Amino acid sequence: MQDYKKNFLGNWLVKEKIVTDDQLQEALNYQADKSGGKGMLGKNLVQMGYCTEEDIARIIAKRAGVPFVSLEKYLVDRSALALLTPEVIKRYKALPIDFKDGKLVMAMQQPTDIMAIDDLRILTGYDIKAVFATDSELDAAIEKYSLGNIDFQQVDDEAEQEDEKQQEQTIAGLEDSEESPAVQLANMIISQAVNARASDVHIEPYEKNTRVRFRIDGVLHDMMEPPKRLHASLVSRIKVMANMDIADRRVPQDGRTSVKMEGRTIDLRIASLPTSYGERLTLRLLDRSNEVINLEQLGVAPDMLKNYRQAVDLPYGFILVTGPTGSGKSTTLYASLAALDKVEKNVITVEDPVEYRIDQINQVQINSRAGLTFASGLRSILRNDPDIVMVGEIRDKETAKIAVESAMTGHLVFSTLHTNDAASTVTRLTEMGIEPFLITSSLACVLAQRLARVLCPKCKEPYELSGRELENIKDFPFENGETSVTVYRPKGCIRCSNTGYKGRVGIYELLKVSEKIQKMILEKRSSKEIRTVAVEEGMTTLLHDGLNKVKQGITSLEEVMRVVV
Repeated sequence: MQDYKKNFLGNWLVKEKIVTDDQLQEALNYQADKSGGKGMLGKNLVQMGYCTEEDIARIIAKRAGVPFVSLEKYLVDRSALALLTPEVIKRYKALPIDFKDGKLVMAMQQPTDIMAIDDLRILTGYDIKAVFATDSELDAAIEKYSLGNIDFQQVDDEAEQEDEKQQEQTIAGLEDSEESPAVQLANMIISQAVNARASDVHIEPYEKNTRVRFRIDGVLHDMMEPPKRLHASLVSRIKVMANMDIADRRVPQDGRTSVKMEGRTIDLRIASLPTSYGERLTLRLLDRSNEVINLEQLGVAPDMLKNYRQAVDLPYGFILVTGPTGSGKSTTLYASLAALDKVEKNVITVEDPVEYRIDQINQVQINSRAGLTFASGLRSILRNDPDIVMVGEIRDKETAKIAVESAMTGHLVFSTLHTNDAASTVTRLTEMGIEPFLITSSLACVLAQRLARVLCPKCKEPYELSGRELENIKDFPFENGETSVTVYRPKGCIRCSNTGYKGRVGIYELLKVSEKIQKMILEKRSSKEIRTVAVEEGMTTLLHDGLNKVKQGITSLEEVMRVVV
């Protein structure tokens, strides 16, 4: 048993009556059991609910003799921010936030580090007034304010100094000119997108301005408005990076490239589109360093996950994952493949594009120009003795037919299809020309899904939801005579960029093809009838799964209604 009196932080917390002797001792014992006495006592106390991160930060600031600030409520001075580069801010974990009494106010992780303060004084030319903030707020503020900290006015002035003719002549060499305003701007946009966890970047020209938007957690956010006069050179810079034709601005083009940032390799898929005011670009970001998540991390309810695992463990059959674009279908397929025994099984995929690379799996990239399509790729795969096949997407009758026939002849086949729910997938296959008897013989299950944003755990706020408010929503999961339930809604804080959400979770429904449903498929019954029978047999619908996650405090009612209804 550790003695809390030997722990300075613990001693201070007890003296200030923030925690009790017993609570501190319990946290120390937990720390000793978990990490042999090493670790962060403060984090353990916060996780155990005995105090808040702000309580600890205030105590540390008081004992260190420096002011405590809440960056959540602080109006950061942009001119102070401009004094340090993002690299320096990250290295010192110090964010310039204001000027007071002729000094630069610096929020620091280590406000008593004399050497760091001396370095920052030399770098900024100002005497430093160090203040202390919580780690999570400081990390969020550094991400929000320092990344891509670029002075657009300065960039615009630099661009204005370049002669227009000279600009045109040097566009092809933009990749060699690291001081070019367009290079700075392109690097800044990509860097900020990576750190904001954006999946897509939209660079859009309008009559008087250029707009840059990031898609974060499935929703577009306005991020910046670079000078309009930089738009052409910015587009050219990005097209050069992707080996696209910068001279042809009249036709849509596609390209791809990779960039390295902070030890991570980011694949970029770039598409250009001519518009009335110039070319717009869309960049899709794929982080190669992201590990493939497992099935348990997807957010599938335990009973549903058990049934899905049973289908994945079948020796042969057809498993379809459905939903609209951007609903996480590929992630579910990758998680499914990662769960398979890849030593005794030969696993081959055909994809467009190969988004994540998985060890011990043979992944084939579609190349339409070379004649390698889903259908031709699938035919070639079947000649390579596969046990398990994954087809990125069923796009036409030919691919669907080969996939179904493969599932009937001893292969386990995974694929995706764009349908609204699980039941309508069956009718979609028949509409594509697949015979009902082939569907009933091969289809094992259909997993329909959506992605809903997760409420920020730091700022979500509870409220009481009564039955009257749910009159228009069927089957809300009330239990034991409940007439109201406490749920949560978004509020917004610095950690979630004031959106109220951070991250996403899947909402699912799993249709198992039972004997009764097989009979209905053969009879060409409607998707509505199939859905009714599936629910009678125990299928949890997308809406019901979403409402369960609302009740658990994972997401909000508004978010579920947005993505499901």
